[in-house]
Amino acid sequence: MATSSIKKEVYSVWAIPPEDVRDRLTKLMTSLRSDFGGPQFEPHMTVVGAIELTPDDALKKLRSASEGVKSFQVTVDRVSAGTFFYQCVYLLLHPTPQILETNAHCCTHFGYKNSTPYMPHVSLVYGDLTDEEKQKAQERANILDNSLSGLSFQISKLALYKTDTEDKSLKSWEKIAECTLTPN
Repeated sequence: MATSSIKKEVYSVWAIPPEDVRDRLTKLMTSLRSDFGGPQFEPHMTVVGAIELTPDDALKKLRSASEGVKSFQVTVDRVSAGTFFYQCVYLLLHPTPQILETNAHCCTHFGYKNSTPYMPHVSLVYGDLTDEEKQKAQERANILDNSLSGLSFQISKLALYKTDTEDKSLKSWEKIAECTLTPN
């Protein structure tokens, strides 16, 4: 089979929070979704945004990128809101040198160019909400979990997800592989 006929898919690399934080965020996200709608997705911090690759290439790149990354600490600054579907309401993370280096390292391995400066965050809601709704969702998040600001946790897993950004239902999104990072 000629290599050129292998279909490219859209992939992203996500940093996956530890299980206790994942459970806590999933609960929060479920509550927010019941009030504000939007698709269901796993709590994550995007390290490499959507990029088109063949499945083999994506896996190789994840493995080689992960080898050069140690597990790292992330800290939530605050609940914030953005201006587009995939950055609707989120936890803004403190952009530590380690997070920025991990992003730069992985993007280099994947040949991904950030179109805007990297802003580490963990999304809580995807959607096209009005500014008023976003404001309400932020307030609601802080009421539901009042100790989000300053929440600190260790990232020790990077995962490769298939993320067709055209599919706003996210039904086609799936985890392809996961790598455990070297302890720090």
